[in-house]
Amino acid sequence: MWFARMAVRRNVWASLAVGRLRLYSMPVLVLILVALAFGVLVTLASYRFVPPQGATAAAAVTIAQAADRTGRRRAWRRARMDASLLTGLALTAAVAAVIAGGLVIALLAYLVRGNPTLHSLDTSAARWGNEHATHLTTRVLYLITDLGDWPVVPAIAIAIGLLELRRAPNRYLVPFLLAVILGDQLITNVIKGAIDRARPTLNPIAATLGPSFPSGHSSTAASFYAALALILARKRGPRARALFTGLAAAIAVAVASSRVLLDVHWLSDVIAGVSLGWAWFALCAIAFGGRLLRFAAPLQPDTAAAAEAEALRLQAPHRPSKV
Repeated sequence: MWFARMAVRRNVWASLAVGRLRLYSMPVLVLILVALAFGVLVTLASYRFVPPQGATAAAAVTIAQAADRTGRRRAWRRARMDASLLTGLALTAAVAAVIAGGLVIALLAYLVRGNPTLHSLDTSAARWGNEHATHLTTRVLYLITDLGDWPVVPAIAIAIGLLELRRAPNRYLVPFLLAVILGDQLITNVIKGAIDRARPTLNPIAATLGPSFPSGHSSTAASFYAALALILARKRGPRARALFTGLAAAIAVAVASSRVLLDVHWLSDVIAGVSLGWAWFALCAIAFGGRLLRFAAPLQPDTAAAAEAEALRLQAPHRPSKV
């Protein structure tokens, strides 16, 4: 009888401990689940559309043949949706990211001035984060949010940059990273000053951090880790490239979520920040794409020349051979 009572008590205490652990760790669990789900989706999508190594040259000849048969305009549209071409689906996605990011930022900048629905969503998210905050979760969230802060970002950039310069040297690697990091900071601060939105009031620290819209940590995490993923993916297989892309997306979402759960940013701030960061990264990727990034599998010099010559031959008008 005594053993039965003790077993019941242990089960009760264990249930209470698990319940308290879930309650105390709720913000962190939500952050992990959201970031992990988004990262997995991006990884699967990236792996689906990333071509195998060596596919670029064959695709170039295929597009040239299509141009010869169906006309240049249709072939151009087909080429822009081809995942195995340097100027194909990756370039199309980058341009789409720039346009979509600009539209999202412009729309949110307009709505934050007094839209009641957006205000209700922002307030609900801030209140939930404040109600479920504990000392433990706050410490963990600050560790995550530091991944988008300046003391951490330059250190990671220097470490990864040095390793990548040794693994796959390229003179455009450092300018690309500088353009992504410094350009993102400049644009974010300009928009912050123009909108001048007040931060949430639930966390006293927020009042000392300046304007709220868009989130600088979120934009930095989105642009910087996407740039790192693209640099690390050079000369690697499709699986590695997909994993780096998914990890970068997960980190960006985790940093953005931490800013909301810490009550230092509104939900709309971090959405705008992530959109801005990815749009700026896409713009830099377009600018440096032909020299550093090679969206698809890189063409070897001899293969590129052969593909170009084949494309020109197929597009040239047929002339009778000389006797």
